[in-house]
Amino acid sequence: MSFLSIEELKELVEQPQGLCVSIYMPTVLLGSETQQNTVRFKNLIRQAEAELEKYESRPTDAGNLLQPAMDLDEDEFWQHQDAGLALFISEGFFRYYRLPIETIELVVVSDRFHLKPLIPLLSEDDRFYILTLGQRDVRLLEGNRYGMTREIEIEGLPKSMDDALQYDETAKDEQRRQGGGAGRAALQGGGSYHGQGGERENVKEDLLQYFQLVDKALHDFFRNRRAPLVLAGVSYLLPIYQEANTYNFIVEEGIQHSTKEQTAQELHAEAWAIVEPQFEEQKQKAIDYYHESIAAGKGSNDLNEVIQGAFYGRVEQLFVPVGVQKWGHFDPEAMELEMHDDAQPGDEDLLNAAAVQTLFHGGIVYAVEPEKVPDDAPVAAVFRY
Repeated sequence: MSFLSIEELKELVEQPQGLCVSIYMPTVLLGSETQQNTVRFKNLIRQAEAELEKYESRPTDAGNLLQPAMDLDEDEFWQHQDAGLALFISEGFFRYYRLPIETIELVVVSDRFHLKPLIPLLSEDDRFYILTLGQRDVRLLEGNRYGMTREIEIEGLPKSMDDALQYDETAKDEQRRQGGGAGRAALQGGGSYHGQGGERENVKEDLLQYFQLVDKALHDFFRNRRAPLVLAGVSYLLPIYQEANTYNFIVEEGIQHSTKEQTAQELHAEAWAIVEPQFEEQKQKAIDYYHESIAAGKGSNDLNEVIQGAFYGRVEQLFVPVGVQKWGHFDPEAMELEMHDDAQPGDEDLLNAAAVQTLFHGGIVYAVEPEKVPDDAPVAAVFRY
């Protein structure tokens, strides 16, 4: 598996029973050096077995629990990797994800899966969309700073202008007899449009109507979203779509050429160059907002207060450090927090818990390098109230 959604994250939180094993490792992508993967993997499996031995409630045979993961250890599997790999194992449950980000080697055995290393892939702070525009093809793609993550299927999204405007072969034949082809070819530099007699205004009207139907189909998906939308297509199509558009977060600058022959990596590189400055500006605004909230009594960098706020849906914005764990246990009913220097049986990473709960309650999580957490704090949060 490679795609991870917020729905998948919820399944990882809610599905497991008993002890949960989380394994993260960086991976070599191709070639003979992929042998490093299997060596590293075997070492991490042995580490997981050793961690399981610490629990009185452990399964009688740790090997059987970990067997679904060990079954992956084949040459063919290691030849098709990304920058990192994450595996999640519990009784009767197994998932793995190829990750576009390199992770540190990490094994966590707890009552819950350890999910914080995945937060950068799920947080809204660098998510964007690309809408590729063409007379015969429209696609909506999702991406983040690490790459394109998926193509989104939208019910009712027109796949072509013919389908959208319900042209029939008789009408097309009539247009050809009227000589419309020459005018249409002149408009787009040799292609074919379905105008009325090849007149430019009618072609633009058709395109505008077509794009209004595309925008209408996308309306429900983009409701309550704020991520940037980058348009991609030959240059004369983009202003026509912008005229039809009703989404408030469309990016003025687009990819102004056909993308049919581009790889996902090439398309991502062009789009990311457009949206990255916007994300950096937003992140700085988020830091400024945090400082304003601290001054107004609506922010905190106290882990106890932030953990409680996250569980009760109070956290609007959260900065957590990647690669850092704070071990302990929080009882939301008793509102009691225990913290330990080292992981104890039954502990979880409290930063992981805060990040997951913030996401589940619709907050924004910035998973950043430790030195980039505001005020050099262990955690930093803005509260809704």
